[in-house]
Amino acid sequence: QSQLVESGGGLVQPGGSLRLSCAGSGFTLEHYTIGWFRQAPGKEREGVSCISRSGGTTNYADSVKGRFTISRDNAKNTVYLQMNSLKPEDTAVYYCAAKWAYYTGDSSCLEHDYGYWGQGTQVTVSS
Repeated sequence: QSQLVESGGGLVQPGGSLRLSCAGSGFTLEHYTIGWFRQAPGKEREGVSCISRSGGTTNYADSVKGRFTISRDNAKNTVYLQMNSLKPEDTAVYYCAAKWAYYTGDSSCLEHDYGYWGQGTQVTVSS
């Protein structure tokens, strides 16, 4: 069964860092654009960052630019989200998602285009 598995979430103090991982199980991520999305309590899910299948093109929400970095290691079939300078408003369930990449540079974060989703990992930023 094809699935995405997130890991790396947890509780961190404001200003701290976490690295989330998204591993593919049952399918090869290198053919897919991968995105990280998040959903905070009482809010709609939003796109955080997305990366093209080669890793050459990335896309970030304005709220995380300069603090988060998305990357991928296709040899390990894994995509990462390095989160630095975390703020309480970053608290959410973080999901990775995949969509078939029809062209190399596709890093769009349109949620409805993503057909494969992980189960989510909780990130809590609190003192």
